[in-house]
Amino acid sequence: MFRFLAARILGAIPLLLLLSVVTFAIIQAPPGDYGDYIRSMLMNQGGATAEQAEAQAEAYREANGLNDPLIVQYFRWITGIVTRFDFGHSLYYNKPVGDVVAERLPATIILALTCHILASIFGITLGIVAATRQYSWVDTLLGFFSFLGMTIPRFLLAIIILYILVFRLNVSEVGMFFSARYGGAPWSWDKFVNLVQHVWPVVLIATFGGLAYNMRVMRANLLDVLNAQYVETARAKGLPEGTVIMRHAVPNALHPLVAYQGVVMPYMLTGEIEVAIVFGLATVGPAIVGSMGVGDVFVTATFMLVLATTLIIGNIIADILLALLDPRIRLGGEKND
Repeated sequence: MFRFLAARILGAIPLLLLLSVVTFAIIQAPPGDYGDYIRSMLMNQGGATAEQAEAQAEAYREANGLNDPLIVQYFRWITGIVTRFDFGHSLYYNKPVGDVVAERLPATIILALTCHILASIFGITLGIVAATRQYSWVDTLLGFFSFLGMTIPRFLLAIIILYILVFRLNVSEVGMFFSARYGGAPWSWDKFVNLVQHVWPVVLIATFGGLAYNMRVMRANLLDVLNAQYVETARAKGLPEGTVIMRHAVPNALHPLVAYQGVVMPYMLTGEIEVAIVFGLATVGPAIVGSMGVGDVFVTATFMLVLATTLIIGNIIADILLALLDPRIRLGGEKND
């Protein structure tokens, strides 16, 4: 297992480097940079003439290396990451990019993990219920529910819920994690409840799609497994139906869902990002959109690199979980060793 992990980690390094090159090039592809944003702000809000604004923007580009060739900017950025764990300086936030990531990434990951856990628990459970009641009204209702979850865009649900909260229910505290009185207060049960009251729309919407997928896949896999010969043999031995399902059928039906864990974290992160953008939460989503809008390439590139890293880590975790779940994989790995 140690050699397996070492090989996967070493193999991920060149992949991350390649992704960093592609990401940096794509982000830099659109015309304009942060100097254009400065020029626009000086003209629209500072009252500067076009010549004055352009001169200051050009001076800013020279001072921050924005006029350097793209390859020079990339190697300066990636060298700082590798040698000093320095992701560069955010032009928009006027602070190190690492500080921007440290402020927003933990909350994003916690929300994404919460959504993933809820989607897995409820999705797998409802998938088992639907499979064991095939063609009943329960199966039909759950099937319709999963269809909605997989087809309705998450940002559309976010807009609908935001409209109801703000314009119908007159909720004013939108786009924040806590009420003002809990901002700097120590953790307590009341503060936790207040947090839930503010983030439940994000958790609900981001969970909905993952829950629907897990339920649909679990139902289909379990139906196939329930018709397998070894399941029929277990029934013929007189085992209770509940034991046959939970001890013999469900573990084997879980294999595709375990393999899916390799992409679930980025999926949940993107789900949280979409909803957080609509609600304006201080997470990764608004930071990516805001930095792309003003040409703050180091923030955008760093966050995209973080998302790529979560995908690679998720695939490694999925392989480990699959090996722990399936004895055939473990035995095969031992033979190869």
